[in-house]
Amino acid sequence: MPLSRDFRLFWGSDAANQFGTAVSSFVLPVVAIEALDASEFQVGLLNAAGMAAFLLIGLPAGAYVDRLRKRPLMGWSTAGRALLLLGVPVAAWLGGLTYAHLLLTALLVGVLTVFFEVGAQAYLPALVDRGLLVGANNRLVSVQQVARLTGRPVSGPLVQVLGGANAVLAISACYLASAVLLRGVRVVERPAGPRRRALGAEVAEGLRFVFGHPLVRPTALCTASFNLTNAVWGAVNVLFLLRDLDLPPAAASLLLGVGSAGGALAGLFVGRLVRVGQVRLVWLSLVCTQPAWVLIPLTRPDWRIALFAVGTAIASAGIVVYNVAQVSLRQALCPDHLLGRMNASIRFLAWGSIPLGALAGGALAGWIGVRGTLWVAAAGMVASVLWLVLSPLRAMRDVPEVTTVEGRG
Repeated sequence: MPLSRDFRLFWGSDAANQFGTAVSSFVLPVVAIEALDASEFQVGLLNAAGMAAFLLIGLPAGAYVDRLRKRPLMGWSTAGRALLLLGVPVAAWLGGLTYAHLLLTALLVGVLTVFFEVGAQAYLPALVDRGLLVGANNRLVSVQQVARLTGRPVSGPLVQVLGGANAVLAISACYLASAVLLRGVRVVERPAGPRRRALGAEVAEGLRFVFGHPLVRPTALCTASFNLTNAVWGAVNVLFLLRDLDLPPAAASLLLGVGSAGGALAGLFVGRLVRVGQVRLVWLSLVCTQPAWVLIPLTRPDWRIALFAVGTAIASAGIVVYNVAQVSLRQALCPDHLLGRMNASIRFLAWGSIPLGALAGGALAGWIGVRGTLWVAAAGMVASVLWLVLSPLRAMRDVPEVTTVEGRG
């Protein structure tokens, strides 16, 4: 895919954003666990707070994104996240860092993340032709995996050398770099402009498209149910590594990074894998890889620690291929004027389920233990693939065969 200057800057901005997010997913729970002695439920609540905004404001955010210019909105959103996170080390320096402060920061950062993420997916079709969306999304999803591969191993040494609160400075710097790179992008799409209809009517239009389209609906439901149970896993994985396996932060972050290597490697082959059919790849990518989640609860602090890396690597590879295929599919199927609301509706379902899963993970860990919670999460992630296998997607091969299928709304 030919790379324009604007796409390269957008890509670099997204890389900085994803790296910061990868570091934060490890550093913030570590700050809560080691500096503030947080309980299992408090760690789950902290993870939930970071994603709660998708559940609380995700739908109206999509309507506003469709009315506004995406690039400035994304720039201000990520700059705001940098400033909010800067308050964590400042509070620690002053001796006033509390769990409530950390929780509020995660919640407010999550609000700005909603606008950034919804805006980014709606802005991409303005940067590249729709026929090149698979290649563009492949680069974006691949850099996300590379960010996880590098960000998580870096997180542990950052915490050990700087301390947990000071390591948050690295996250703030990443978001600031993302904002600076976005300012260099010249393509500014024309927004649809303020509409006379009520906000609720616009939100409903996006939901009708998602639930009314026979091909978009199963991907949305699969992603939502997968993210729900993946959040259960995410709520306890750091606890599992630090407490159950008794690993130091550096080793735990390295192990999480090794698991992400499968996703980074898969990104190199998406272009070839799509030859089996872009639509077919949506479901086939998960059927072949997600059973690997059952290896995680089998991990023990001996040679079986390798099961954690192998399981997450295989599962991550499938998730990368799935995300490239399904995001490109829905971008190709959705009319321009609905892109923001379509993305927001799916993010409401898919990412709004994450705080619910994180809360459930924290509660389950206190009830049946961390390892039992990992078994529940593994079963849920494998079962989520049924939404795709039992849908019309299984009988189709490529997007040209399905673009004539219209959804309601």
